[in-house]
Amino acid sequence: MGEDRQERVTTTFTRAVSEEVGAFLAPVDDELRRRYPGDPGTRQPVHTVYVPGDTFAADTVRSWGATALAALDEHAPDAAALAAVLGIPDHLAEPVHDRVRAKLEREPVEDLRVDFEDGYGARPDDEEDRAAAHAARLVAETVRDGTAVFSTGIRMKCLEAPVRDRGIRTLDIFLTGLMDAGGLPPGLALTLPKVTCAEQVTAMVRLLEEFERAHGLPSGRIGFEIQIETSQAILAADGTATVARMIQAAGGRATGLHYGTFDYSACLGVSAAHQSSDHPAADHAKAVMQVAAAGTGVRVCDGSTNVLPVGPTAKVHEAWRLHYGLTRRALARAYYQGWDMHPGHLPTRYAAVFAFYREGFEQAAARLVRYADRTGGDVMDEPATAKALSAYLLRGLDCGALGIAEVARATGLTRADLEAFAGPRRGALGAPPQ
Repeated sequence: MGEDRQERVTTTFTRAVSEEVGAFLAPVDDELRRRYPGDPGTRQPVHTVYVPGDTFAADTVRSWGATALAALDEHAPDAAALAAVLGIPDHLAEPVHDRVRAKLEREPVEDLRVDFEDGYGARPDDEEDRAAAHAARLVAETVRDGTAVFSTGIRMKCLEAPVRDRGIRTLDIFLTGLMDAGGLPPGLALTLPKVTCAEQVTAMVRLLEEFERAHGLPSGRIGFEIQIETSQAILAADGTATVARMIQAAGGRATGLHYGTFDYSACLGVSAAHQSSDHPAADHAKAVMQVAAAGTGVRVCDGSTNVLPVGPTAKVHEAWRLHYGLTRRALARAYYQGWDMHPGHLPTRYAAVFAFYREGFEQAAARLVRYADRTGGDVMDEPATAKALSAYLLRGLDCGALGIAEVARATGLTRADLEAFAGPRRGALGAPPQ
């Protein structure tokens, strides 16, 4: 054996040089922590369901679940039938089908938005006033009786001049109605549509600040989603990415960026027959949104399809295959949430989501175990990949694709362990944000 040798270590930089660099970069460190706090680590719904304000009722969620189950029973009555329609591998057919049925019975809707924008249209003021107050009352009732969906709220009209006052009034009636009925629910979600400039985001922040002040709420209590439906929201006249400025203008209140498939496509002149979430124009917009949102804690949501699974079985199957394929495509591109516009989309939303997490479960679990144990394997993973693997398993758990017992058996890890791996960003700064 060779003789141990004590290496002589020499340096050139003095402590003063290191301190000077640290002082120079300290403001940058603070700015990075402020702008890029990382993912909040909370559950993200797999979809958002939009229901027009005039049709929203106490039994809306139950009705959607029952309609979706009836469609599944009629057009894919067993696991083999569903797998044949959607191309689900045989070994996943039963687990996916069983979980889809259970999900539709237990929690058919994860995120609900009562729509007062395009899905509602222009109505007399007194009619929209009553509908907004009705929505607030029903949402408050679901919170009190324990039947509330994971997150719920409204999509108001936008802040463009022609409908600005109407949008503000509907927002006010809805939020005030919730306060009068006992307070804002923990899963409150608001969507601001057709945002074209950062100043409209600033105006929304101003409205929410005033509401919080008037009701003695903590500053920042109310967040909102920014809907990206115009070309100006992606690229400003000066060539900069408007959406990045929107996130900063929200001052920490932005919770999501929602892509509007059809308004955005039409804005770019895409003909109706080709308006889809997999159009190259849609891919570009969502890629810009994704990069702008990365690390900020703001989540990106895909759009919808307007092809409804209705009619004879052959037509339903065709629409299901389209929706399933678009959902799987979005998941592979890290768009973990999308819009669903019809109860018939629920079976394929959950089938796609459950198949996505179950087919990658064993490999993700094995890689995470090797990382946790620092053992070998055919893939060398880094901390960032371990974070992604943990987040993948947590998403699967949150939506019902995976069970905590099977994840524990496969990994030897608890949910707390997974959350620790998927925890706050550390990066080059060496510490989580304060």
